[in-house]
Amino acid sequence: MDYKNSGVDIEAGYKSVELMKEHVKKTMRPEVLGGLGGFSGAFSLAKIKDMEEPTLVSGTDGCGTKVKLAFIMDKHDTIGIDAVAMCVNDIACAGGEPLFFLDYIACGKNYPEKIATIVKGVAEGCIQSECALIGGETAEHPGLMPEDEYDLAGFAVGVVDKKDIITGKELADGDVLIGMASTGVHSNGFSLVRKVFKMEKEVLDTYHEELGTTLGEALLAPTRIYVKALKNIKEAGVRVKACSHITGGGFYENIPRMLPEGKRAIVEKNSYPVPPIFKMLAREGQIEEQMMYNTYNMGLGMIVAVSPENVDTAMEAIKKAGDTPYVVGKVENGEKGVTLC
Repeated sequence: MDYKNSGVDIEAGYKSVELMKEHVKKTMRPEVLGGLGGFSGAFSLAKIKDMEEPTLVSGTDGCGTKVKLAFIMDKHDTIGIDAVAMCVNDIACAGGEPLFFLDYIACGKNYPEKIATIVKGVAEGCIQSECALIGGETAEHPGLMPEDEYDLAGFAVGVVDKKDIITGKELADGDVLIGMASTGVHSNGFSLVRKVFKMEKEVLDTYHEELGTTLGEALLAPTRIYVKALKNIKEAGVRVKACSHITGGGFYENIPRMLPEGKRAIVEKNSYPVPPIFKMLAREGQIEEQMMYNTYNMGLGMIVAVSPENVDTAMEAIKKAGDTPYVVGKVENGEKGVTLC
């Protein structure tokens, strides 16, 4: 009896590392010290010494049950982008610059090519957010997880000068809300998605005219990363007063998180186009509108608040990052919360 007979293939682990190295190398930043394969990842903080009061910010998350679609469709090259996006978007939401990311993959059986494909997606997410993939872990769990399944999670660390942290405390009556378009469902609410649509390959591979793609491709579209957009706004000289990453809990849970007491967000539902995937989801699942906005991003993955005089500059900065912005509402004095109208 040996470890391989018990279900853990150490040699497969070695092969996975070799296959993923080419993807990891593409994410390297000058601050990364050492290479892949050590017991820990080292990252130099020399460049942040110029900040008055450098502050570390961090985020950790996973892809939830969205991975079930990847299993069924046997498509594993984008789910890693989701894992990175969920972490780095939270960091950017606080005004921070993501520095590095580490992933964790738990699987029933280590198939090196599949693991390398997952990490390829993680690396792509790191490239999009300009953070380094400095380490990770692939854990084989025979008997605990089915052989063909895995779970993916990770965490990121970023930095921001304390004076630049986005807190919402500076919000004023009349400040403008700008929303940035999402790519679709992103990585939240998939337990409900899987109740509405049959999770069968034939169903997911079906093309829908209203979606302009197959159902599976629309649902598996990777989470948009907004790091560059927020960085561009800052470099354009605009102060983001408040910021909300629209994830699980949708508008009703996430928008109030960016508000101080005494301020209310007013969002106009008709100020931007709702992607077809949400309309189909609501129709097929007979989901009430309030529940849709309480579960999904409904087409806006990030919302920022800026002064009225800075709207045009912020919109242009977002567009230069490749994102699509919409003026979606305003901030008013009132009970803390959000009104959709």
